[in-house]
Amino acid sequence: MLRIVCCALLVVFFMSSCDDKTVLASYKATENGSWSQDNAVQFEFADLDTISSYNMFINIRNDETFPYSNLFLIAELKAPNGEVVTDTLEYEMAKANGEWLGKGYGSLKENKLWYQENIVLESSGVYTLRLSHAMRKNGSVHGVMNLEGITDVGFQIEKSN
Repeated sequence: MLRIVCCALLVVFFMSSCDDKTVLASYKATENGSWSQDNAVQFEFADLDTISSYNMFINIRNDETFPYSNLFLIAELKAPNGEVVTDTLEYEMAKANGEWLGKGYGSLKENKLWYQENIVLESSGVYTLRLSHAMRKNGSVHGVMNLEGITDVGFQIEKSN
């Protein structure tokens, strides 16, 4: 009887954890929870349908040592034909009262941040997404060299409805 209950629970778990919308998801850890301004995170992907539309997300995991309430990123998406689209992005990471946004328990939070909506990748071949942070302290011209509190940087592609 216990064996049947365990098998049933496993089946329910695996069925509920499946996400038929997710096409690709990948994470890269930062070095000791610190993201260097000189260390861009790069993801490559290929073999996506050139007719379908997709939603793209940047996934950020942060802990309580992240000292800011927002996050500025530079995203460069390079198509197989060499075309590069560069975006400067700003994301809110905490509420005004200091409470972290995102999902998770304890000191680690995960934020799924919109990057591209209903994008059609018209060229077949390898695409490259390069992400770097563009954080600066107020009043400073120079950027923050090592951004503390970012533990992982991720990228996710989902089928658009």
